[in-house]
Amino acid sequence: MTVAVLAFYLFALVTVAAGFMVVMSRNPVHSVLWLILAFISSAGLFVLLGAEFVAMILVIVYVGAVAVLFLFVVMMLDVDFAKLRGSLAQYLPLGLLIGVILLVELGLVFGNWTFAPGHEAARAAVTPALEETQNTVALGKIIYGQYIYMFQAAGLILLVAMIGAIVLTMRHRPNVKRQQVLEQMYRDPAKAMELKDVKPGQGL
Repeated sequence: MTVAVLAFYLFALVTVAAGFMVVMSRNPVHSVLWLILAFISSAGLFVLLGAEFVAMILVIVYVGAVAVLFLFVVMMLDVDFAKLRGSLAQYLPLGLLIGVILLVELGLVFGNWTFAPGHEAARAAVTPALEETQNTVALGKIIYGQYIYMFQAAGLILLVAMIGAIVLTMRHRPNVKRQQVLEQMYRDPAKAMELKDVKPGQGL
């Protein structure tokens, strides 16, 4: 067994185990930490495939931004997790039913999975050889050319997620003085300031 094969099985095992712990962890903070581990292991798999750019994007975007955003949102919401665990038994049958339906659908899909004729040639035609161009250039041509609308849709989804996180963590406190930027910009200096003629030797 070569080092590459051993690394593949190691990263794959860690990714599957971390994904399982994301679902099974009782503490949401621990779930986010397991999710970060799953992302890092997936980045290692991309490195083994020769897609270093995708691996770095996975680490920078998902681990450095999305996962950390989830972590801050979970910690800032101050959710009563004991109360949520108390209502777990109420929704457990519905959750098990949905899980069984998803497993049956996945079994039907993978049971009838067939490859189209010439699928290897069609898959190889998308990615040019490394001698012709770099994988970053090829990826840019595919994303910003053939799949530009899907790329824009993914950007909109991330924008909605960011706005949702801001709305969930925003708290309005009535007794806190806040800066009114527009009122400050449109203030009239003639009304906002008063000039005093202070004579020498006299105070205000």
